[in-house]
Amino acid sequence: MTTQYYTASSIDGFIADPDNSLEWLFQFSDPSGMEDQYPKFIAQVGAIAMGSTTYEWIADYTGFLNDPSKWEYDLPAWVFSSRELPRVEGPDIRFVSGDVAPVHEEMVRSAEGRNVWLVGGGDLVGQFHDQGLLDEVIIGVASVFLGAGAPLLPRRIVTPPLQLLEATAYGADFVMLRYAVRRASAL
Repeated sequence: MTTQYYTASSIDGFIADPDNSLEWLFQFSDPSGMEDQYPKFIAQVGAIAMGSTTYEWIADYTGFLNDPSKWEYDLPAWVFSSRELPRVEGPDIRFVSGDVAPVHEEMVRSAEGRNVWLVGGGDLVGQFHDQGLLDEVIIGVASVFLGAGAPLLPRRIVTPPLQLLEATAYGADFVMLRYAVRRASAL
């Protein structure tokens, strides 16, 4: 079981533009060889977590609040928020707030040996990192600069540095980077 942050980013480290939009990302079709990346990844996931902004973006983009069948995840999802969010009947969506550590324990139990995916945003993922609960960072880096927006991971992670496990170029527009998060005792 691994807790993973899997996301797309601009070269300059933003996962969304200043308007919280992903339109910049939608200009790219799946480069050759990349079409199997997400299906392979999601098949190993047993639970997901996201912040309120990500949840609201998914709701706006998919329309699942009006049609719950449009919720694309068939696994338990935890939404971290300090405010009340719109809810929908049907999908297994659990709203939580506070410390990520006890929620992570519940997520791991629910995942039943499969991985936990931290969908985003970066600050939420940073909270998991701060608690020593983040194992991997997998980033699809798109060939654009946004200049500003939602940061990939708004934390200083310097010592120990992440360990590059894999770097794969896909077409002329994407590179997938996979890093292990090292613990201080692992050096």
